[in-house]
Amino acid sequence: MRIVFLGAPGSGKGTQSQRLVESHAIPQVSTGDLLRAHVKDGTELGRRAKAVMDAGQLVDDATILGMVRERLAAPDAARGFILDGFPRTIPQAEGLDVMLAQIGQPLDAVIQFEVQPELLVQRISGRRSCQDCGRVFNVHTAPVPTPPPCGGQCTTPRLVQRPDDTEATVAKRLAVYVEQTAPLIGFYERKGLLRKVEAEGELATVTARVEAALAR
Repeated sequence: MRIVFLGAPGSGKGTQSQRLVESHAIPQVSTGDLLRAHVKDGTELGRRAKAVMDAGQLVDDATILGMVRERLAAPDAARGFILDGFPRTIPQAEGLDVMLAQIGQPLDAVIQFEVQPELLVQRISGRRSCQDCGRVFNVHTAPVPTPPPCGGQCTTPRLVQRPDDTEATVAKRLAVYVEQTAPLIGFYERKGLLRKVEAEGELATVTARVEAALAR
């Protein structure tokens, strides 16, 4: 099962990825996580990315695709993977298609998470994550300490709000999504890969919708 999760910030891609990782035993691949890990470890790709970021520029698609390609070569990705929030642009999607064809792992489906804009704002501004395990929850729907945000993994969760999750930045992020990423809906629809999922409601309900979409 090789999947792309596509949707605006706050649409639930990360949360549903975590649930599918547990139920299908395939990894969630986040380019943000990959980038941070490569920079921290000082790899060749990480050094290249850091030099670009230090110059105040965006990391080029070739470097990001190189990180993804390396990650998908890991043993745990042999049965499939979930690309969470990548690609974000048409050129990235085209580059991803070429790379996946080269390694013999073409996509099976692209899940489009559909959520009303006003709910997206609430979700993003209320989102918190644990600094230790990375688990995510929302203060509007799951207040601390019930349920435990880390599902019992961390004894004392250290919860933080990402700087780009504040209300002041939400409108800008959504505008960037509409301009750069929304065109991917048509791109994957034309390829016959797109599955649209209503991503509002209880977590288990949305998960069931995702599973049903993947079964089509």
